[in-house]
Amino acid sequence: MAKLRITQIKSKNGATKRQIANLQSLGIHRLHQTVEIELTPVRKGMLEKVLHLVKVEEI
Repeated sequence: MAKLRITQIKSKNGATKRQIANLQSLGIHRLHQTVEIELTPVRKGMLEKVLHLVKVEEI
């Protein structure tokens, strides 16, 4: 599986409850926080829902 570096670049104000829950499940709790994750089908689905809030880089 691929490793990804995810950084929140936009505020979650105005996001739906589901999008906020996806960010928290990915391990992101505040603006400009960066996490590294293994890409799985479940996490890929979560990322697709919040792509407008985050920056994704492949490691």
